[in-house]
Amino acid sequence: MENTKLGVILAMVFLIFHIIKMLFSPSKAKLPPGPKPLPVIGNIFELGDKPHRSFANLAKIHGPLITLKLGSVTTIVVSSSEVAKEMFLKNDQSLANRTIPDSVRAGNHDKLSMSWLPVSPKWRNLRKISAVQLLSSQRLDASQAHRQAKVKQLIGYVKECSKI
Repeated sequence: MENTKLGVILAMVFLIFHIIKMLFSPSKAKLPPGPKPLPVIGNIFELGDKPHRSFANLAKIHGPLITLKLGSVTTIVVSSSEVAKEMFLKNDQSLANRTIPDSVRAGNHDKLSMSWLPVSPKWRNLRKISAVQLLSSQRLDASQAHRQAKVKQLIGYVKECSKI
């Protein structure tokens, strides 16, 4: 009996705390409209087996910008070419960076790899070096035989793996 009372009291305290937190916490970002997500899984079931058609249907209801929760990840879907063009022209710097997975951060690869660096002078310098030193026509011509050998090796590996 006492354990039941304690459980009910703890549940009520948790519920009241959660409601107060939701009511009084300021919204971190104003997000575009979208369908109401389910707890934990979000809007994953709204995509269906043909996501492109689901996005088109959602755009008819919610407009060209839609907020979807795919699991715990908040995703903004742009379904209009005009809005996409405007976003990339006005917000190109803020959209240029990408979310870095924890697995990449764990090995400090996010600080050492051009792929994960945010747009910054260091990133621009590494990009310039790779364009001049690694991807110049002379370097590509010099490494062509090696690249062809690697492609043949990959094709052989895929053939070997596909045998039953």
